[in-house]
Amino acid sequence: MAREEATLQISGMTCTACAASVEKGISKIDGVEEANVNFALERTTVVYDSNKTNVDKFKRKVENLGYHVVQQKADFDISGMTCAACATKIEKRISKMDGVSSANVNFALESIIVEYDDKQVQSTDMITAVKKMGYELIPKLSSGDKMDHKELEIKKQTRLFIFSSLLSLPLLWTMVAHFNFLSFIYLPDFLMNPWVQFALATPVQFIVGAQFYKGAYTSLRNKSANMDVLVAIGTSAAYFYSIYLAIEWVQAGRIGAPDLYFEAAAIIITLIVLGKLFEVRAKGKTSQAIQKLLGLQAKTARVMRDGQE
Repeated sequence: MAREEATLQISGMTCTACAASVEKGISKIDGVEEANVNFALERTTVVYDSNKTNVDKFKRKVENLGYHVVQQKADFDISGMTCAACATKIEKRISKMDGVSSANVNFALESIIVEYDDKQVQSTDMITAVKKMGYELIPKLSSGDKMDHKELEIKKQTRLFIFSSLLSLPLLWTMVAHFNFLSFIYLPDFLMNPWVQFALATPVQFIVGAQFYKGAYTSLRNKSANMDVLVAIGTSAAYFYSIYLAIEWVQAGRIGAPDLYFEAAAIIITLIVLGKLFEVRAKGKTSQAIQKLLGLQAKTARVMRDGQE
């Protein structure tokens, strides 16, 4: 038997008879050992066997009796999501936390709304749980502040793309110049030096690509795999195999030119960063458009019942 205790805040009780009704109703649920309602505090404490019942059943019972379970609501922005699968993982993780009755992630707006019992879980617990997954929950900001957050991400990815492009272009040059139909392109000899290519590729691999290694680590730690894992494995294979070939070339007496793949790793990272930049910009515009649509929503309504307004 898994003995647990839950506390629910209840509204709508007007007298001790209401309290008795709630107490009696919850007590009848299979698996409930004890239910005590404090009318003055409008609170009920339930001791139950979690193998037989759960808090959701208590809430439904209270609602069926005509009362309401008061829930805290938290609204967060989410940072770090790259696809709908990320949104699903976050939603499932939060939903499974004790005291959380619902969690809804909006991938387009990069936000989540959580309804929870603050006696069982706190917003800081949610932030910590999501951070372990490699994402970040940010308490809801104003729309202006949220746009500032988007702008910062756009500027960050822009800087990384420019930096990566400057280092990758010489490597791209070495690759293009080897195509037979482009053999007329001049290629400086020093660019074919393995250590020059190593010097150009290393900052791209570990400075620009750091975000992919970090994402891959957190994903694997949570026993799942995402795009970051694919990028980290693919580019690392090309990068470290090229280092091996360069060392082998030196040991062989520096004869000829080794077949290196530094340009493959660097160019893949550069193109993916460009894709992330487009993605962040698109999300920013989508969020702005949705916020404007929400701003058009009616603030008041007139209800007609039996011909009376």
